[in-house]
Amino acid sequence: MEEYVATFFSHFGAMAFKKKCDQEGFAAKIMPVPRNLSSSCGTCVKFTGEAEKALSWKTEELEQLVRRGADGGYEPVWHGDE
Repeated sequence: MEEYVATFFSHFGAMAFKKKCDQEGFAAKIMPVPRNLSSSCGTCVKFTGEAEKALSWKTEELEQLVRRGADGGYEPVWHGDE
């Protein structure tokens, strides 16, 4: 399983997503958004799991989903502008 970071437009959105990760058995934690990713609320969820499944939970609160690369960088998976 790969590591992802999901950013949100509100802290509430991050908390709801974290709860869903817990229910689905994905290891997840709420944390500040890394400096090189933008976010409206400053809170993100880092999780290990499947991007396709996580995207099926998306709401208007989800800003973007990125994959953590082997080099420590981030690769866009989905952005709310799409």
